[in-house]
Amino acid sequence: MRQFDVIVWGSKFDEPGFTPTPPFTDAALGWFFGNDVNEGLEKSDAEWIVISHESMNIDRDFLNDLAQAISGFPMVDAFAPRVHCGESFKGASILDSKTGFKRISDNAPLRFVAAPCPEIVAFSRRIIQRTGRIDTDLPLTEAIADYSLRMLHAGGKMFSIPYLVARQGEPAPLEQDENALLVSLFKSLGFWKSFKFMVRHPAATRNLIKNRKKIIEKRDSAILLSKLRPNFLKEISK
Repeated sequence: MRQFDVIVWGSKFDEPGFTPTPPFTDAALGWFFGNDVNEGLEKSDAEWIVISHESMNIDRDFLNDLAQAISGFPMVDAFAPRVHCGESFKGASILDSKTGFKRISDNAPLRFVAAPCPEIVAFSRRIIQRTGRIDTDLPLTEAIADYSLRMLHAGGKMFSIPYLVARQGEPAPLEQDENALLVSLFKSLGFWKSFKFMVRHPAATRNLIKNRKKIIEKRDSAILLSKLRPNFLKEISK
């Protein structure tokens, strides 16, 4: 079994004739390219899977730092690296009842978080096996956040470490889809914990009501035998 597999997604993979090539090769590393992340998850047999946007620079230094983080925190199921682009950094997010998610500060200490930067995240094989497939009804940006929340019900925890940093070549224009974000929040958190977001985003609420039957079925599946405890939910909330 390999230590790492990397699944790379982005707009380039929708271009006819585009042939991706890995930045480097290693016997302990596998690469999968394309916007069907579930296909990559099914083909992967590594202990840890990195899901990365095409704008990120996945190099040996990053993977070595990730390996050290995994070794130092063996009970953690997912890591949310900070994204370094130019002179700025972006961190992971905690839950915010009004906006859905809120980024942690640049100087935040080691802590558990609710969702990563959508550009990059690392999940352990054990939590992927418990959580299942990415929700392909959602844009991939929101689907990664959705997966991170569903992982909590499977007993997983996501950790942010200030020194685990991934470099980004160019800023990725990843826009937030409010409809998809509300679906994700409702699926994992329910009506009352999504209520303030609903009030502030009536169009997204109408979309939720319109598709409520299918979304409720997904919620029932996501929270079946949930291991998420109120005290931990409070720990990863604003």
